[in-house]
Amino acid sequence: MNIIFFGTSDFAVPSLKRLLGSKHEVVSLVTQPDRKKGRRQVVSPPPTKVAALCLGVPVFQPEDVSDQNSIEYLKKLGADLFVVVSFGQILKKEILAIPKLYCINLHGSLLPKYRGAAPTNWAIINGERATGVSVIKMNERMDAGDIISRKELEVKEKDTNLSLSERLKLTGAELLLETIESISKGIATFRRQDDKQATYAPKLKKKDGLINWEEPSLKVHNKVRGFIPWPGAYTYFEGRILKIWKTEVLEIAAERIKAGSFGEVIDIIKDKGIIVSTGSGAILIKELQLEGKKVLDCDSFIRGHMINRGYKFVK
Repeated sequence: MNIIFFGTSDFAVPSLKRLLGSKHEVVSLVTQPDRKKGRRQVVSPPPTKVAALCLGVPVFQPEDVSDQNSIEYLKKLGADLFVVVSFGQILKKEILAIPKLYCINLHGSLLPKYRGAAPTNWAIINGERATGVSVIKMNERMDAGDIISRKELEVKEKDTNLSLSERLKLTGAELLLETIESISKGIATFRRQDDKQATYAPKLKKKDGLINWEEPSLKVHNKVRGFIPWPGAYTYFEGRILKIWKTEVLEIAAERIKAGSFGEVIDIIKDKGIIVSTGSGAILIKELQLEGKKVLDCDSFIRGHMINRGYKFVK
């Protein structure tokens, strides 16, 4: 089959590479325009573009994939199937109608759970024990199309958004190729999603990462894991943003935690970290990063900054 691949982020790269190594032909990559990135705001290409150019695939980068120029470009290619993986733009009705068959999307959750832009983040933040990947036939509603295939993965205790995404993108690439094979053979099946079971994973905002120390220790810990690398779970230290990169949930005797002491340093243990009280229990902070500085273990941080028992991080 002739395929147009729509994808932008690193999550889409394994799927693109697997398709390029298959019997199917990727006639074009459609991706987002190059954007400024990092502290120095250097204009950088999307990861999928880098992969496509190395493998000789034509690249199309529209600001709006639904404008007339894009529609004309896509129609000329005569694709059998559109494949969408972490693209970042909505495909409107006129785009969905272009391929000879239809459009499919690989999504990083077990749909209908976690429809939306940040499924991996929210699965970890909400303490899910399992998640997965789904391939759906797209319609005009976000992540609401009929399910063609799904595969479940365990969310491990030490998973962060990065480690879980790494496993999901590889599993997703395998599932996507299997699904396309079933479509090409005419044996794919379709199952309607139950909208009553749907949950949502909205796009992350900077403010989402602010730690509320009144929340239970497990919730704080899951936010640290889920918000890596952006926006990062953060609090404030001497008026500056302090990002928390690695934590551990602790069981602390109730008498060690004073009433209303949310965010207070209970103890500092050499070679282990800083113990901070939460709304229920405590967490051990193991790695942290002050605004404009590098990530440090707690011993290194304390050597350069005055912090003692009783210090209280602001909400």
